[in-house]
Amino acid sequence: MNLGNFYHATARVNLVTQPLAGDITVDAAIIGGGITGVSAALHLAEKGFSVALLEAEHIGWGASGRNGGQALPGFSASQSKIKSLVGAPMAKQLWDMSMEGVDLLHSQIQRFGIPADPVTGYLHAALKPRHVRELEEMQAEMAELGAPVGRILKGEELRTRLASPRYIAALEDFVAGHIHPYNYVLGLADAAQKAGAKLYTQTRVLQVEPGKIITVKTSRGTVRAGFLLTAGGAYLGDLMRPLTGYIMPAGTYIMATEPRADVKTMIPGNEAVGDLNFVLDYFRRSADDRMLFGGRVSYSTLPPPSLKSAMLARVVRVFPQLADAKVEYLWGGNVDISRNRAPHFGRLTENILFAQGFSGHGVALTGFAGKLVAELIAGQAGRFDLFTKIPHARFPGGRRLRVPALLLATTYFRLRDML
Repeated sequence: MNLGNFYHATARVNLVTQPLAGDITVDAAIIGGGITGVSAALHLAEKGFSVALLEAEHIGWGASGRNGGQALPGFSASQSKIKSLVGAPMAKQLWDMSMEGVDLLHSQIQRFGIPADPVTGYLHAALKPRHVRELEEMQAEMAELGAPVGRILKGEELRTRLASPRYIAALEDFVAGHIHPYNYVLGLADAAQKAGAKLYTQTRVLQVEPGKIITVKTSRGTVRAGFLLTAGGAYLGDLMRPLTGYIMPAGTYIMATEPRADVKTMIPGNEAVGDLNFVLDYFRRSADDRMLFGGRVSYSTLPPPSLKSAMLARVVRVFPQLADAKVEYLWGGNVDISRNRAPHFGRLTENILFAQGFSGHGVALTGFAGKLVAELIAGQAGRFDLFTKIPHARFPGGRRLRVPALLLATTYFRLRDML
């Protein structure tokens, strides 16, 4: 399946890390070297805390270095769903913080000179009339939230912005956009190291012992810390048993064509695009004019059969112009899906925090989550605690039946995509 990860092949940040060697004591320890973890490390170090980040593989190994690079405000759960969960006033506060997350992403890229190829602009694309109604609802919702409101494009105007016969309408989004996510997480990690954080890779956490001073036992030594952030996402496994069942790892897959001159004509405004299906297609141009195209979902976390041909078929269905395209890169990875698709933040004890459940919508929000964790550890817990008020439940079925139960539940939505 794996023809290579395009982001890894085009990494432009020279980050050097080492494994942990022996026992250390710090103010705060972090499990997970994705955007959430390195952002927390950066913000904590800048506040003067000693920090040790522990990553079993390398920085950006998980979803942070494999995703579609689409940076959006809001959450995977719709704003109306968030409103139903926490009420309108709190939903508006959460929305405003998600907007701040997008601003933070762009300001960090500029501040640290990260070569993440940031682009602003997004098209929410409709394939059927009910999707158009959803776009109209989204447009009204944006106006109510005080966000920039785009137009709904149709007909020839749509074709000039998105040269695909598949879509009947698209809503402009002037806040969302896209980046090179792997360069972004490497750039944040480099900034964190320069601020004084210690990033330890190839250092797998084996056990966590709670207490006033937390003991984190790894394959290469022990870390003692006053605070711990768990930010392993879909790759956390059963390390933190109280969190088991709250997220489901879901595989998602992306391909990149060869560089092509005609890719510019397909999305001339260089927006990122995502459709409104439950199992959506999402795509964009790369900085070197490849088509980066994501889709397919595997709740078993195993790659679907004949993935290369299946992905190319999806691309050609959207852009028939790419019928002769070559698949030069093809990769996948797991994202951490929560049951209600809303982010899942909280505390296991007074000094053990977690941030997970970004549900495929975390490119911007993960970095902001790291900032909120640093605020909490510095004594300002209010904004982090707003997220903890979103109610969450475990996936049903227990360890053995959880995946079959989810597959059964999602079959309805897959069938609905076909209607």
